[in-house]
Amino acid sequence: IGVETIRFYERQALIDPPPRSASGYRQYPEDTVHRLRFIRRAKELGFSLKEIKGLLALHSDPQSTCGDIRQRAEKKLDDINQRIHDLNKIREVLHGLVAGCCDETASAQCPILQALTEE
Repeated sequence: IGVETIRFYERQALIDPPPRSASGYRQYPEDTVHRLRFIRRAKELGFSLKEIKGLLALHSDPQSTCGDIRQRAEKKLDDINQRIHDLNKIREVLHGLVAGCCDETASAQCPILQALTEE
């Protein structure tokens, strides 16, 4: 994780600002390093920073349950499945446009450009 990203996470209150050494260097405690790993892994799974903030809040809330976290993960899974569905539809349309395109046709007659300019 880059320095600017870490500073951004500090500004977004995802991590606490670290203590500084006598010479002014930031010294991140081990729990902050674990939190940064958590954030990175959650981002890799597609969670937004807002969603990650919610997961972190549940993680530190002694009243939260695994079911609370599962519910958030299921919602993310539903979102991902919907995006996959939408991307498959886009792929089908684009595949049809590419298949209908002839290399020798003038660009003004290109079915891809025509489809993009239609209402």
